[in-house]
Amino acid sequence: MDETYLYQQIAETLRKEILAGTRKPGEKLPTVRNMTTFWNCTAGTVQRAYKILAKQGLIQSRPGQGTHVATVPELKEIMPLRRATLFNRTENFLLESISAGYSQNEIELAMRMALDRWRVVKKEIQSTQENVIRYAGSNDIAIAWISAHFSEILPSFQLSLQFGGSLGGLIALAEGKADIAGSHLWDEVSQDYNIPYIERILPGKKTALVTLAQRQLGLIVPRENPLNISGLHDLVRPEIRFVNRQSGSGTRVWLDSRLHDLSIPTGLIQGYNNDKFTHTDVARSIVDDHANTGIGLKAAANAFDLGFVDLTSECFELVIPFEILQQPAVKDFIAWLATQEAHNAIDAIEGYDASQTGQIRWIN
Repeated sequence: MDETYLYQQIAETLRKEILAGTRKPGEKLPTVRNMTTFWNCTAGTVQRAYKILAKQGLIQSRPGQGTHVATVPELKEIMPLRRATLFNRTENFLLESISAGYSQNEIELAMRMALDRWRVVKKEIQSTQENVIRYAGSNDIAIAWISAHFSEILPSFQLSLQFGGSLGGLIALAEGKADIAGSHLWDEVSQDYNIPYIERILPGKKTALVTLAQRQLGLIVPRENPLNISGLHDLVRPEIRFVNRQSGSGTRVWLDSRLHDLSIPTGLIQGYNNDKFTHTDVARSIVDDHANTGIGLKAAANAFDLGFVDLTSECFELVIPFEILQQPAVKDFIAWLATQEAHNAIDAIEGYDASQTGQIRWIN
């Protein structure tokens, strides 16, 4: 190869290894002499490649110590490179998936649900990030879609997600670790969602409850429902292997309330204590035959081409303290939820109803 272009190939090879993490921060790179032997080129060609990488903040050279992968690369230099690498990998995945016959909508839904699993027990977002709106709470497909498209809704802002259940979201709100909590906690006494819990966790605090969507909740079953499951009373059948949602999730609260109303002992349900953190994990358990039914959203069932037994339509709300809602970015986001654009996006998710999306009710 012409050495005029070989230095670019050397630089690109090392760049990919650094960005992929194959070469770790602080790791010593081969000497110029070793590189000339490996690439069969002159020392000047290797030095030219190293100069490019040093200019991009990826490597550092010190007299007498050799050349190392940078320990603290300049963010403004490395981010465009990382994004380009990610874009290329994503494009390859998309082309492969489309060639296999998947539609763009199927690919996007699969990506959103896969990302949901990685957002569970995510480390806390630092409050110093002024361009970040922090969401904590219930696992939801619509809020995941909104987060992925947030730069189109509010340019220069991000919606960061931490899924940990409705109750966990309200606690994060009370502790100042979140700006918005996603909740759908059913209260058996008041026959209403969220308000009794908010009054206990955020006492005396003026708080807005903004409807995100009405969601269809029910039993996810294998395709064509081979065991003819029709309702919660079937969960005590000996051949039924159930998968649950975790304690503190809105889904689990609603289920426990209904089981109590129907006088169904949880001890008779095989798999009642087999709980998962997301609707995606419930659906995956059924696909993998670890269970033959589980409580979850219709959207999750459809994403995995599973059957669904409808049980209820639940109200999913965004809980926002008054002072947070006064922030311009949060106020603009909530205003966007009332637009036709937002309604169309949420209605496009199977099992979601956006007819009340953006409506606000207040506590205190």
